[in-house]
Amino acid sequence: MHLQNSLKLPSKISKIVLDARVFYVKRDDLVDPFLAGNKFRKLYALLQTPSNKLDKIISYGGTQSNAMLAIAAMCKEKNWEFIYYTKPLSDTLKNENCGNFYHAKKLGMRHIEIEHQYYKDFISSLRFNLDEKIFIVDQGGAVIEAMKGIKVLADEIREADLNVKSLATPSGTGTTALFLALMLPEYKIYTTPCVGDEAYLREQISSLHAIPNNLIILKPQKKYHFAKPYKEFLKIWQKLLESGIEFDLIYAPSLWISLLEQTDEEIIYIHSGGVSGNESMLKRYEKKSFLFNV
Repeated sequence: MHLQNSLKLPSKISKIVLDARVFYVKRDDLVDPFLAGNKFRKLYALLQTPSNKLDKIISYGGTQSNAMLAIAAMCKEKNWEFIYYTKPLSDTLKNENCGNFYHAKKLGMRHIEIEHQYYKDFISSLRFNLDEKIFIVDQGGAVIEAMKGIKVLADEIREADLNVKSLATPSGTGTTALFLALMLPEYKIYTTPCVGDEAYLREQISSLHAIPNNLIILKPQKKYHFAKPYKEFLKIWQKLLESGIEFDLIYAPSLWISLLEQTDEEIIYIHSGGVSGNESMLKRYEKKSFLFNV
């Protein structure tokens, strides 16, 4: 069965109660095991592209990336070559037998390391003399083509007609949050920076479009480093798991903590997927003994 025919759309909306508050969760995590969440929405236009129009996808970033895994799944389906560039990795990470990086390689991703001192210039040069059958997906899926898939998401939210006018989605580059805010001006869109700080997120969003008034960036109470284990992240993750839904351990916790601390209305949370990376993250928590001290 082709991937496009097996995707579960529109994704359902679940209701949960957290700290005596009602939240609704747009279950984009259930769209597909690997090609799910906001990465599915960002890659929607490429998924509609006939296989013979392209033969190679290039991307870059970190090895915890949900986008990396989603692109790998798409390229396997489309029979496109997938090349992914990162900075040098430790032998431990290269040899892991779980997590996003492991699964992406199993799906056929070709991984190439670039030395730290050359990385930035190398990434900047990727678009020079591109063949027409090669497409570059910027880190995190931050491409203007993402707008097509996020419009489908926006339409699904409107059609659900829940009478809830606040949405929430975590941000790496802020692409999903931005496009949702532009397409749903009658909604408040909450987000938090999960990669870098608030200034970095504003810079990333502004490189695509001026930040609209209905996009509200919630500043976390403390500075979190991307993909680093934190006791409070594990605690909120476990509480959410008890509510009946598994979220990712990298992007979701910071936003959920901010929503509980800084908002009070009913909110639709857009589940951005990424739970495939929890297996490797939980091993990191276990190494720090956090699993036994929350």
